[in-house]
Amino acid sequence: MTVKDSMAHHHRRWHFGLSVFFLSWLIAATAWAHEIRPAIVTISFTPQAYEIDISANLEALIAGVSPKHSDTQESPNAKVYDSLRALPPDQFKAHFAQFEKMFLAGVALEVDGQRTAPTVTTLDVPEVGDLSRSRLSRVQLAGALPSDARLLRFAYAAEFGGAIVRFPTADGSFEALWLKDGRKSEPYIIGLGLEKPTRFTVIGQYAALGFTHILPLGLDHILFVLGLFLLSLKLKPLLIQVTAFTVAHTITLALSIYGVVSMSPTIVEPLIAASIVYVAVENILTPRLHAWRPFVVFGFGLLHGLGFAGVLEEVGLPRSEFVTGLLSFNVGVELGQLAVIALAYAAVGHWFKEKSWYRSRVVIPASALVALVGLYWTVERVL
Repeated sequence: MTVKDSMAHHHRRWHFGLSVFFLSWLIAATAWAHEIRPAIVTISFTPQAYEIDISANLEALIAGVSPKHSDTQESPNAKVYDSLRALPPDQFKAHFAQFEKMFLAGVALEVDGQRTAPTVTTLDVPEVGDLSRSRLSRVQLAGALPSDARLLRFAYAAEFGGAIVRFPTADGSFEALWLKDGRKSEPYIIGLGLEKPTRFTVIGQYAALGFTHILPLGLDHILFVLGLFLLSLKLKPLLIQVTAFTVAHTITLALSIYGVVSMSPTIVEPLIAASIVYVAVENILTPRLHAWRPFVVFGFGLLHGLGFAGVLEEVGLPRSEFVTGLLSFNVGVELGQLAVIALAYAAVGHWFKEKSWYRSRVVIPASALVALVGLYWTVERVL
């Protein structure tokens, strides 16, 4: 074998390796559709009673999928989970009936230091849909509340995973806590609100929420950021795009949270998927950053900001530290995006950015795969 043939063989091996890397990443991305998200718990009160609304992946709980796994497919109980996920609502409810006692044992509610036992009043299980996506069911619980009750604390079993718990405030809104590892909530003063958290606590909670909304939960945002990364590894073009995206989603995130703008998720989510397709296709069609690209990225950033706002609207912000929570969430989002870029650069850019074949063997194939995933999501979300 000549030196030239040896080099060609070496390049083919790298080309194959990179293709496998990106294909494996996207296969893993599909698996992320099985991600284990925190349960969303909303607690409310009526005269001498409390109600708890829990939105959770009940199949994962019944199958015994450990929250230590980032997605259900990593669990040795994945087959049990998949079989439960394929059950129609009536059949699944029969399985939940057998699990109900264990579920209630994992929902710990203390009133003035004494544990109280709620009962299940309603179970709402969605119809079987795309089996590659987790199904979120709603369990509604209720229980009696003494007339002189003052303090309430909530905990979600560690083996059930994390929970974002929303408590009502005196002005009719909600404030939230992110509970992990079975930790109890701070005391909630019934009729008034949570004992005021420290600013440092709010910063930590909401920065972590923003970061995890990108890594590992925000696959659509990850693909969009990767699309920006792939076009050019030069610092200036990348900074121009990321800055345009950051400014845009910061604007709509803030405006949406303050109630100035609003758009239905049925419109926002397909458009976010379409933005992934556009960026990836443009990467294929052009080898450089054109003048219009930052403006297009800015427009798509406005859409992504509405998507971020949906998370905060669902979770809620502490009224006493509203601005702190909003800014901390945005900082977390930015750190997550920078982490995506850093990981992509370490995996690919650092090693191959100077190669003459980088565009033909990395940018174009990777962008094509990203575009296909985005197109699939666009069609799925429209339908």
